[in-house]
Amino acid sequence: MSTLVNSVISKATEAPTKYTAKDFGSDQDVRWCPGCGDYSILAQVQRVLPDLNIPKEKIVFISGIGCSSRFPYYMSTYGFHSIHGRATAIASGLKIARPDLSVWVATGDGDGLSIGGNHMIHILRRNVDVNILMFNNQIYGLTKGQYSPTSEMGKITKSTPFGSVDMPFNPASLALGSGGTFVARSLDRDPKHMQSIIRRAAEHKGTSFVEIYQNCNVFNDGAFFEFTEKESKPESVVFLEHGKPLVFGKENDKGIKLDGFSPVVVSLKDGSHSIDDLLVHNEKDSTLAFILANMTYNPDLPRPVGIFLATDRPRYEVEMEKQIDSAISKRGKGSLEKLLNSGDTWVIQ
Repeated sequence: MSTLVNSVISKATEAPTKYTAKDFGSDQDVRWCPGCGDYSILAQVQRVLPDLNIPKEKIVFISGIGCSSRFPYYMSTYGFHSIHGRATAIASGLKIARPDLSVWVATGDGDGLSIGGNHMIHILRRNVDVNILMFNNQIYGLTKGQYSPTSEMGKITKSTPFGSVDMPFNPASLALGSGGTFVARSLDRDPKHMQSIIRRAAEHKGTSFVEIYQNCNVFNDGAFFEFTEKESKPESVVFLEHGKPLVFGKENDKGIKLDGFSPVVVSLKDGSHSIDDLLVHNEKDSTLAFILANMTYNPDLPRPVGIFLATDRPRYEVEMEKQIDSAISKRGKGSLEKLLNSGDTWVIQ
């Protein structure tokens, strides 16, 4: 046997080397608009994947249509740029057929919640072990600035010149209402936080849904600046951390307290309340997750960012595999040829 062949075999059987972020970058030029928030999301995913210790050939990124859906081209993994809104359906089929793979979906608020909305709710209720990254820029970017399912009421766009009269989806509430077992939110301009959320999503067994506020600097610039900029962020964002009270403010002098089931802002510096009075986050509590998610569009409350819910529930692909194994043990492996030739058959001359 040649030295070259021996060398190839030897390398194939060696333990996989430790990956770096560069190992997950493809040879394709990244073609998003300069300044687009998608660059940050791509970078954070590439930085997290080496920590997961998953062989590259076991990782797949699937997308639909939209700016976010260029994602598979820029990842040095397997990938599938599918059709509009169907990424979650294709990802479900792949995970069921190949449960050994780490399957990811890159989608946008238009692709995932408009034409793909039906598929989205069903992958969440089934709890297929797929990681969904939903880039939310509150606009249709690829088709040049029409309003999307997350655009605010009154939004003036090319398709709503007099202002949108649609009530927007709250992606976190939608995911929770669909039975999601891992629901989180992060920000394109907070790399460390995004990395921590992506890492937790990857570790979760079941469908993980991560909404990422992503700036479209061409068609919806500044949509989330209140929550991402250094000057305004401390007063407008409250970070959710399991087991910790909800404190925010430039001087950490404000908090969230429950008045019945309604969250309210209280001061920690006027002597009326202490940190012991505050709501303590519990990411295992689905009722609390809904309360926090519904803070999203309340102008009197800070925007919650972090993990709303992380719970365990049986996974679809695992239960299906059990069902198949049970049927085989009771009835045998079966024969496709016998099945096709059973019952009423016709011979066509």
